[in-house]
Amino acid sequence: MLHYLKVENLALMDRSELEFGTGFTVVTGETGAGKSVLLGALSILAGNRVDKSVIRQGQAHCSVEAILHFADASTIDADLEALGLPLCEEGQLVLRRVIHQQKPARVHINGAVATLASLQSLGESWVDFHGPGEPQKLFQGRRQLELLDHFSGNDEKLRTYKEAFVKWRELLEQAEALRSGERLSADEAEFIRSQIESIDSVDVSEESIANLERDYARIDKAQELAALTESLEFGIGGEVGLSAQIPALIRAAHELVEIDSGAAELCRRLDALAIEVDDLAAEFGALGTGLDIDEETASSIQEQMQTWLSLKRKYGPTVSDVLSKRDALKERLESQGNVAEKLEGLDADAVKQEARLRSLGKTLTRERRRGAKELSTKARKLLARLGFKKAEFTIEIIDEIELKSYGDTICQFLFAPNAGQDLMPLNKIASSGETARVMLALKAVLAAADSTPLLVFDEVDANVGGEIGAEVGRELAALAGAHQVLCVTHLPQVAAYGRQHFVVEKSQSKKSTTVMIKPIDESPKDRETEIARMLGDRKSSSAKTHARELLESSVVLRQAGK
Repeated sequence: MLHYLKVENLALMDRSELEFGTGFTVVTGETGAGKSVLLGALSILAGNRVDKSVIRQGQAHCSVEAILHFADASTIDADLEALGLPLCEEGQLVLRRVIHQQKPARVHINGAVATLASLQSLGESWVDFHGPGEPQKLFQGRRQLELLDHFSGNDEKLRTYKEAFVKWRELLEQAEALRSGERLSADEAEFIRSQIESIDSVDVSEESIANLERDYARIDKAQELAALTESLEFGIGGEVGLSAQIPALIRAAHELVEIDSGAAELCRRLDALAIEVDDLAAEFGALGTGLDIDEETASSIQEQMQTWLSLKRKYGPTVSDVLSKRDALKERLESQGNVAEKLEGLDADAVKQEARLRSLGKTLTRERRRGAKELSTKARKLLARLGFKKAEFTIEIIDEIELKSYGDTICQFLFAPNAGQDLMPLNKIASSGETARVMLALKAVLAAADSTPLLVFDEVDANVGGEIGAEVGRELAALAGAHQVLCVTHLPQVAAYGRQHFVVEKSQSKKSTTVMIKPIDESPKDRETEIARMLGDRKSSSAKTHARELLESSVVLRQAGK
């Protein structure tokens, strides 16, 4: 529910802070007093687009803030999470929108900067407007179907149907992708097999490629390697090499130790060096001997190296690149071998899923027809109490040519306000007063089905009065049992039913005009005076008496639950 609203510099209003209670709230005031400012503030917070002309003249910006409270915030939290916004704390949703003259507008949701689209998305969850020029969700065919399904108890059935529909569409899309996919010719398949064989011939792995590149380098530089290893072997172990000079050095070191025992460690290191030098000479000799590769082995290594270089040029410079390509080639080749089998399986699964889907859709439609009949009957009875004595209202169930995500049928709400008139879709009703009363009737019947917490009505009492006006008031008050209802009204019979009552007043000076709004429900005298004004004369004793009777009567009826 809407708990708190703060408005600054909006139209003729400079500043106003209001607290709202549960149930039915009425807003009254003289014609032209500016009652629409309050509705405009809510519209701004609902994310509707507005022109900068709404900013109070002479001001740089206007702002609207609100705090809404939800006993169960799970639904609104799910919306917030999907939008990447902070969740509600203790069930509170905090909204703020600032419209600037010279700068872009700013939106804050629960303290975080947000987009207008996010504000609009949330608006669909917490407020529903009913009045001239406002978007009315009940005019939308899909919205009508949602309400009918909820009224008919189809929520779980519809969820099951939608899950089955998604699975069915996935099967059809997979089969279509397989049918339209590129098929390999015999030559193309043979070429792919040859590429796989070429990769396999090299035994592609990190270790084998490292060995191949080493062996190839040794073959390619065999003479240079032989010369180097021979030079190293002779330089270390030859007649005049390093190993030939070390014995004399070792003898000298031992003589030194006899004179100075502190050189013993150095002597031991020199002994170790002698052993290491001999080993080095032997290993360089062995390395040179290993360079003798027979011609057949050398040819095989060179051939494998040329194949590897070719694979690198085609598929990438690393072993991983080449192996990935091999996997892709193999997968493509294997996929061609069982296309027919896969298609047969997918088609069979799709047929089974469609049969299940049609069965689920038939159940949905049966419940929709039952619910449409019951809802139409209840709506007609309520419309009669709201002044449409000869009106007709029905819900038409229309078969869809193809299965849709919502079933195999859709619905349309049809209405004829007077006897002899053709039934027409709701959005074809010309009179705003008729539209508002039809919306009220449907809202009253569908109150349990619609989870929107705040319902806002403007001109719901247009073209009605007397007993019908009193009936409108009673229905709005009844509707407020399951929702928070805000209604701008000109009818005293409606205003008397409000649990909370705001009065809008306009004050003018030579230089400025200001709109103020204040609550009067806690002052019986002020409320009696306001309803007397609506009856025709706030100073008339008879009007005041009538106003008092209306207020007393509404209290009695509310307490009786009527």
